Amino acid sequence: MSNLSQKRIILGVTGGIAAYKAAEVCSALVKLGACVHVVMTEHATRFVGPVTFRALTSQAVITGLWEEPQEHRITHVSLPESADLVLVAPATANIIGKLAAGIADDMLSTMLLATTAPVLIAPAMNCNMWANNQVQENVNRLKSLGYTFIEPEEGRLACGEEGAGRLASPETIVHAVEASLFPLNDFEGTTVLITAGPTEEAIDPVRFITNRSSGKMGYAIARAAKERGAKVILISGPVSLPAPPGVELVSVRSAAEMLSAVQCRLPQAQVVIGAAAVADYTLKNPGKNKIKKTGGNLTLELAPTADIMAEAGETKGDKLLVGFAAETENLIENAQKKLKKKHLDIIVANDVSKPGIGFGADYNQVSIIDNTGAEPLPRMPKAEVAHAILDRIKKLLGGKAKRRC
Repeated sequence: MSNLSQKRIILGVTGGIAAYKAAEVCSALVKLGACVHVVMTEHATRFVGPVTFRALTSQAVITGLWEEPQEHRITHVSLPESADLVLVAPATANIIGKLAAGIADDMLSTMLLATTAPVLIAPAMNCNMWANNQVQENVNRLKSLGYTFIEPEEGRLACGEEGAGRLASPETIVHAVEASLFPLNDFEGTTVLITAGPTEEAIDPVRFITNRSSGKMGYAIARAAKERGAKVILISGPVSLPAPPGVELVSVRSAAEMLSAVQCRLPQAQVVIGAAAVADYTLKNPGKNKIKKTGGNLTLELAPTADIMAEAGETKGDKLLVGFAAETENLIENAQKKLKKKHLDIIVANDVSKPGIGFGADYNQVSIIDNTGAEPLPRMPKAEVAHAILDRIKKLLGGKAKRRC
């Protein structure tokens, strides 16, 4: 683990049953040498007493906006100005919503708006609340503004339900703090081209053929690669996700448009990751006008689309190519065939017939396959899968991870 001495961290604790885990996180950060200042919402104090954090940090705990400042400077400005990082754990739907809306009505929300330091947010809430469209819109807005989320885990929740919403483990949270303060720089100088999302193949001006891809996996890889120092070109089909900060986004719609965009930018890239779910077929003769419903059967003549990764594999040179295989049966066998046929260096395989992973989900369970064999990974957030894929890529490139200190 990293030495966090001389690092000043604000730990925001909000009102949820997971607040007791914040004490474990706080203790671990202090043991690593960090100077931790705890800011609690009023509701958080109903779950854990301020005296607990005061004992762990040897610092006064801030619980209200109207407390007298410890110094001659205004606390809600001076403390976040001096912080190296702000961590909110646990973060309720309430604090996420307030931050997304720019509301500052207590000390923690005020500090979050006043700080210029990196902000890490570790949500914890009921699974239905976490899946709520308004909560996810707030999360996506904050991600687009540069806030980093430590995705909640799946499992049994305090309410007795099963699902995603449980606070990430203290170990995962501390690791995220270290990664933010000492980010990996192992892809600096590398251009990574990533395709993501579905394609849409027009039937007529109002209808199209597509698939269930949300783009979440490809966007997670783009974000992770950018965090690790890469120049990232993201070629994306139609999705409802905000572009990760700092990446070059190229928006396309059809498989033909995606192929053209890849071919145009392929010479710039050293690594190509084909995470897009490209349609296998397109309409041979799409209607120029809306096809009217007549009540009878409609026959559509389909033609195969180009295989973008296979074409890149034919002329890849010294580029490293990573493909994806979404399968419903014979996962490893089918993925290995694609690996060889398309001249890929790595293929990431997942069984999309399993509920809760793959298309549209925030979690995935994959096997990373290369010519040496298959490495099955446990079920994990797509953000963690992204880093696992990049770790394997870096291993094949022969480089070692470097941290900025």
